[in-house]
Amino acid sequence: MNWHNTSQTASHWHSDVDRVTCSLCPRHCRPRDGQTGFCKVRGPINGTMKTFNYGRSVAATEEVIETEAVNHFQPGARILSLGNVGCMMSCTFCQNWETSQIKHLDLSVVKNYKPEDVINLCLTHNIDIISWTYNDPVVWHEFVIDTSRLANRHGIRTLYKSAFYIEERPVEELIACIDIFSISLKSMNDDFYRKVTKGRLQPVLDRIEQVFHSGKHLELSQLVIPELNDNNEDFESTVRWITEKLGIHIPLHFVAFHPAYKYNHVGRTPIKTLERAHDLAIKSGIEHCYLGNVYKPNLNNTYCKKCNATLVTRYGLTAKVNNLTKDSHCTQCGHLSPIIEPYGTTNMETIDNTHKTQIQLTHFWQNDVKSAHINQTNNNEHALTTITVTPINGGRPLTRTLGNGLDRIIISKQNEADHGFTVAWDGNATFEILPVLDRAHFPVKSSTNGALINIATKNMSMPQVEALNEVH
Repeated sequence: MNWHNTSQTASHWHSDVDRVTCSLCPRHCRPRDGQTGFCKVRGPINGTMKTFNYGRSVAATEEVIETEAVNHFQPGARILSLGNVGCMMSCTFCQNWETSQIKHLDLSVVKNYKPEDVINLCLTHNIDIISWTYNDPVVWHEFVIDTSRLANRHGIRTLYKSAFYIEERPVEELIACIDIFSISLKSMNDDFYRKVTKGRLQPVLDRIEQVFHSGKHLELSQLVIPELNDNNEDFESTVRWITEKLGIHIPLHFVAFHPAYKYNHVGRTPIKTLERAHDLAIKSGIEHCYLGNVYKPNLNNTYCKKCNATLVTRYGLTAKVNNLTKDSHCTQCGHLSPIIEPYGTTNMETIDNTHKTQIQLTHFWQNDVKSAHINQTNNNEHALTTITVTPINGGRPLTRTLGNGLDRIIISKQNEADHGFTVAWDGNATFEILPVLDRAHFPVKSSTNGALINIATKNMSMPQVEALNEVH
């Protein structure tokens, strides 16, 4: 991959007599001149450490904050998700291996952004939170810092979703400009980290504590992987460390796994396993424990700790605030809840009934796939297309305008009755629907594991579209 011509000088490195050492993550790679470190996106040129992925990202996507295992900050908020390429780990079960592992990267999915581009996307589309996510933002450090500082000046919040294999000084920089941290603690077993992620446990724990003591908003998640970390001993170790080091107030998310990359011999995590982890956490004192990648009623609600009133109702990625004042007090008993800014930007907008549609595409939820990206494929930098998304048999419709650099939006199953959705639009646009296999997953066509990809264009005849929609 010849990105050296557009490389930028990296931060967090030092040189000695014969080699440059990277100090961004605990690996402290010392690649030779012209080579890269473990992440494959940083390396020295003529004795200066360079970053080769500055501004390199998969397509910016409008999602909701619950996508990032964040339940206590602006429930239902719209976010702009961006993910880069490369990673400081190499997890055998990686849910985004096609972008995190450079040798598998399809360059056609990579776009170039400047910090100003990201801010303009937020301002144009009225999105108040930027999420650094997908593969892992650690190896995108310089771009994350530059853009987050710019976001701060425009009143835009920033969210950092990471496995957090990173050193202390870079985290100090992040704490200064990141508002929300969602950290994936993969296991409390160092052997697990060494064998499965090619990393180590203690540096992750140290950095989590660093964020906790900073007072920044923090939520933790753990991907529950069959035959790797899905027994009670694993759950107990995680809960014990959290309660002893961070306290019982930190939200904990146990997240369902889908088979991916090199770990395909097992199925998805059974809901019963997640419920077992949840019950153990609650009995051990954790005040708020949630289940990720689960579409089932009453498993992810937030309840008042004093009177048990339902404060936030959740189904999958859909959240609805109930019984809360604007300053987060329970309307039933007055107790202060842990929800920050409960009535911030929401992920639902009423459908625009005046919008006259010319074409539509229908997608039906299938098996374990309960969310999808709607992607405009014939994107024109200045063209805007208004789409209306209407759930089939349940849920609230919404209206969005895509274009001007934002061509993807996530849609998810809203309730038990909802079994799909219809997308309708005007104009000469072409759309595809890409199944999202995991809420933190960025789908490219080759990663859908045979799941249906729906494609429609205004140039298709209505009988052709209807025939396509019948396949589900």
